[in-house]
Amino acid sequence: MRGFVIGVAVAVLLGGLVGAQQLSGEWELELTVDPSQASFAAALDFTTDITVNYEVGGWTFSSMTKFDDAGWSDQSFTAGGVLGTVTFSSTADFDPSGSFDGLDVTTGIALGGVTFDLDFDWFDLDTELTVGGRGSTGLVDIDVDVTFGGDDNDVCDLNWAELQLEASYPFCCGEVSSTIEFDCDGFDYISFEAQKITIPNLPWFTISAELTFQVQTKTLVLSPSFDFGADVCFEVYATQDVTGGTAPDVLTLGTFYVTGLKLECTIADIKFTGISYWGTVGTKPAGLGDYWEMYRIESESDGCCGPFGFDIAVFFHEASTNLGDVEWISASLSYDFGEHVTVSAGTEMEAGVGVDEWSVGFEITF
Repeated sequence: MRGFVIGVAVAVLLGGLVGAQQLSGEWELELTVDPSQASFAAALDFTTDITVNYEVGGWTFSSMTKFDDAGWSDQSFTAGGVLGTVTFSSTADFDPSGSFDGLDVTTGIALGGVTFDLDFDWFDLDTELTVGGRGSTGLVDIDVDVTFGGDDNDVCDLNWAELQLEASYPFCCGEVSSTIEFDCDGFDYISFEAQKITIPNLPWFTISAELTFQVQTKTLVLSPSFDFGADVCFEVYATQDVTGGTAPDVLTLGTFYVTGLKLECTIADIKFTGISYWGTVGTKPAGLGDYWEMYRIESESDGCCGPFGFDIAVFFHEASTNLGDVEWISASLSYDFGEHVTVSAGTEMEAGVGVDEWSVGFEITF
């Protein structure tokens, strides 16, 4: 709880400084209660993040501080701005226990349509410096990066690591991007890639191709994909058995699988989302977790419910013995007190078992 008290004290102090006009920021707090714990101390958990921004002369200086139930857990500082034609940004990260975690510094300058940039990273006792340049002739985009260090040898050095040149340009009826890379041993590879080559009369089916040359090998990889467009309110998750596609093996398209469906629509500023995924191949949609189906309703904007916002989701599991295979329910509610304060509350529960978690929090911007 000491971190929580410190967080409140810092936020109150910052609130008194807002009148300086150049100060802005955000304070977020979330309290979580796990009712299954035996004691109140074990059941209570919290995190709070305080961000303070100071803007002056086209520059922004920021401090990000994180507290949790164990105390002060993370601290970082950033600075960024423009000096003439040069842009600059930097982030320093510290461990509150008394150690330095890392530093990232980025600069860039634009001269005559060509942009030069420098990125320096210092993390985990290893340093990396990348010097790059990029520009366009109108039809051809060119990108060059030279990297020093970054070899994860836990030694603070900047030995040359690699040179990478990238270019993209129109070729025939498509756009081609190419990459050539040299490392400490010399030439590594050159590759040519074309994304989403359309097939006549099959607008929902495309193939991406990547041709790679190395010193003694040549590889061609063909990757099919499916896109049914954004003009409908549903999305079909599909995959297909593919063999070959790496020369000289012929690309063979095998069985076509429909592995899931997604329905999404907005009615009167309320958004409905339903996802069903029964496939055993392919990539499971994000957000489903261990469940095969999910239905969610949520507020989209103030046009729905004024200062109120809500999000309710029901998850289904094929092994569930509850009514309708319902396994997990989550719900959250938020209320905006004016422009700068939002209070939120939520709960998660396992069907047939009970409440797994209660949470309450707020967000203050200034």
